Amino acid sequence: MKKLYLLFLFFVSEILFSQNYYHQFLELMKENDTVNTKKILLEWEKVNNNDPEFYVAAVNFYFNQSQEEVLSLTTEHPKSESLALKDETGKTAGYIGSSVYYKSKYLKKTFWYFDEAIKKFPNRLDIRFGKIYSLEKIGDYENFTKEIISAIEYSKVINNQWLWSENKKYDDGKKGFLGSIQDYINQLFNTNNDALLKNMRVISEEVLKHYPNEIEFVTNIGTTYLIENNMDKALEYLLSAEKINNKDYIVLNNIGRAYEIKGDTSNAIKYYELTEKYGDEYAKEEAKKELKKLNK
Repeated sequence: MKKLYLLFLFFVSEILFSQNYYHQFLELMKENDTVNTKKILLEWEKVNNNDPEFYVAAVNFYFNQSQEEVLSLTTEHPKSESLALKDETGKTAGYIGSSVYYKSKYLKKTFWYFDEAIKKFPNRLDIRFGKIYSLEKIGDYENFTKEIISAIEYSKVINNQWLWSENKKYDDGKKGFLGSIQDYINQLFNTNNDALLKNMRVISEEVLKHYPNEIEFVTNIGTTYLIENNMDKALEYLLSAEKINNKDYIVLNNIGRAYEIKGDTSNAIKYYELTEKYGDEYAKEEAKKELKKLNK
């Protein structure tokens, strides 16, 4: 009994130490005190390197350290905020904008701590999502995709019983998890980089291996083939999506578009009419425009 009591006291003291370090870390990060933040992290690691919040702190610190903002002068309008420079005639001569560069030394540390944390605490979804976020920020879409697939595989192993920050239960379960995966696919789509369509497919296919009736992911694959102008493949997936939900107007509209491109006017009309029937106001209006064209 005495040994158990002592062990309990040690466990409580470890928690208190960790909480103290965590609050100190947050304060020092707010103050941008790099020297003392690093000192706190080193002490915390010595005291309790099995604390998941230590790893959360470490990756935040090192990823923050990896970033360097650089001002640049360009003749093309940057995607980020910029200042336009005018010549004597009032025409835009160029732009001053900023770009973020990442220092490899600190990125290596960031991802080392991410990997250690995921090994030790595989159920911590916030840590996995943090790594995915960081990979997207640096434009490493290959590892971004691999990390998403790893999370999908593990979701099935634990039946989506994820933990979140401070080891609290992640309450959104499968629905929230898959919603986040769809958001990541949308990020790939929004790059407008057609080379990443295959990444969208690979992620969606991995979801469907474990959750075969998730219509959004069937639709994703069909849409990638639609963009690649492979109408037969697009229709294979989009018609499968229609079987899951025959009133999903996004699916119906995409089927109409695929048939229209193929020159199959009767089927294009059929699916645009269904889009008009089941769509929201915007979808209805767009379907009407297509039907007007096709019925000429």
